[in-house]
Amino acid sequence: MNLRGCRDAAHRHMLSASDYCASLRRFLPNISKPTASRTLRTIRWFLRVVFLPIFLVLGSLWFLTSLLPRILNPTSPDEAKQRWNEEWISSSPYWLDRQACRWVSLCGVHHVKWDSPTLGQKPVTGAARDGPLRLELRSLGGIDGMPDGWKDSFAESISQGCKSEGRNATKAIPDYVLEYAPLVYLHSDENFWPADIAEHVLHMNPHLDGEPLNQSVSLSDLHLLDERRGSVFLTSKDDVESRPEWLHSHVGIPEPWEQEEGDDATGSPPKKESSQDDDSEQRPLYRISDPRRFRWLPSSARTPADKVIRRQLENLITSKSESQTGRGGRSAAPATLVIVEKEDGIVDAFWFFFYAYNLGQTVLGMRFGNHVGDWEHSVVRFQHGKPRAVFLSEHAAGQVYTYEALEKRGVRPVLYSAVGSHAMYPNPGNHPYVLPFSMLKDVTDRGYLWDPAKNTYSYWYDPKKETDVPSTTGSRTCSRNPDGFTPSAENPDAPTSWLSFMGAWGDNIYPLADARQWRLFNQYHYDEGPYGPKLKNLERKALCLRGDRCKILEAITPGQKWYD
Repeated sequence: MNLRGCRDAAHRHMLSASDYCASLRRFLPNISKPTASRTLRTIRWFLRVVFLPIFLVLGSLWFLTSLLPRILNPTSPDEAKQRWNEEWISSSPYWLDRQACRWVSLCGVHHVKWDSPTLGQKPVTGAARDGPLRLELRSLGGIDGMPDGWKDSFAESISQGCKSEGRNATKAIPDYVLEYAPLVYLHSDENFWPADIAEHVLHMNPHLDGEPLNQSVSLSDLHLLDERRGSVFLTSKDDVESRPEWLHSHVGIPEPWEQEEGDDATGSPPKKESSQDDDSEQRPLYRISDPRRFRWLPSSARTPADKVIRRQLENLITSKSESQTGRGGRSAAPATLVIVEKEDGIVDAFWFFFYAYNLGQTVLGMRFGNHVGDWEHSVVRFQHGKPRAVFLSEHAAGQVYTYEALEKRGVRPVLYSAVGSHAMYPNPGNHPYVLPFSMLKDVTDRGYLWDPAKNTYSYWYDPKKETDVPSTTGSRTCSRNPDGFTPSAENPDAPTSWLSFMGAWGDNIYPLADARQWRLFNQYHYDEGPYGPKLKNLERKALCLRGDRCKILEAITPGQKWYD
């Protein structure tokens, strides 16, 4: 109100202008104050009680489920992976699911359920395992005990006259490779045991860029899939959540060691000391294949290829009987040994271990990281015949330890395989990875001691001899020597073509639309299948799988990660 208006009002109320105007100025603010205060208090209450908690919850959720896992992820996704991820999210038919997946990394929450390792199956033991109709023979598909995949591949090379002299001269496994071969403790609660790749492929239907090819494959023709343009995934014919027996591979459980005083109840081997200078006659016999595999077939019923293979296997038997050398630690599922000669007297012995299924670990009752097929490996590096360091594969990469740092039985390094995931570690206990606060961790213990050297198919690898040109013997053409692989003298006609397969040995990542799939904390319930030995950087100079992060550890530090 201006001064003239105030004077006029004062005259009407018979008051002095100054007194009236002063009282009016005091009165007008008091009229608006209660209304403004109530509005401000309402806004502040809403921000403090409603908006702030919602913001904190959503922000924390985004940080824990999306940002932090990306920061901790040792392998950042490239552009192609990001494009694939957007397509994967778009596969969900639900708008809300897609938005939750994009913004707070909560994908397929409505699919989450308990994922049990087993459905009540019991392992095959005792007479049922050792009898003439034991599950091993039935499940592997060959009445003589050799899996059809191996038998067909052996027979093919023999029928073509592909002896060792026609496929490059083969060399025997050096004594020191077997002398220092690793021993592996499988977890006492393991449900998915070492498996035979020959049987595994019989349960697979290859998919090309997501489309089934509807064809059966075996080890002898697996490499032909590489001639197709696109991504190839060997995909299970069975729903893996039905837990078929081949997935568990109970026949791969290592045989128990002879009990001696001081041994534990899980079948640990006798704690005998051995010396690098022991005479070879004192060393255990490391048989490459089981000669019993061909005793089930009458001589008259054997094919010429069968007879040749049997003679080769029997030639491996020395004067030492099986009872003297013992079968403790032997698995019916053969390991794969690949030996690579390098400069400066260095020889790398790659020990590959295959499992039909990788069971992921749990966080808050939710399981992450399942996938069909699982290739793990360890590398013992020798220089001039002496062990120097050992690599242990662990999820996306692994760690390297000096030979002296590792636990040993005699002179043989002892490794530990995590329950379910089969990642390799140097000691028993908990091994957290990726997520903070030990939310996601592998667990190892002194369970079943496996001696892979007692049943293995062995090869030499020379990258300089990589060729697709077939070798010949006389008028016959032998199978090609794919990508530099040559069988060792212990199994000169072992199939090699499967080693060149560049596709995945298990299912691709299931789409978000699949009721079995979810992704939380940036971790998939079902991840993609693994890739085989050829893609494990066999010619590496640094012993680490990832040369950019390679430290050779001289001591075992519990909880240490390869990406620390």
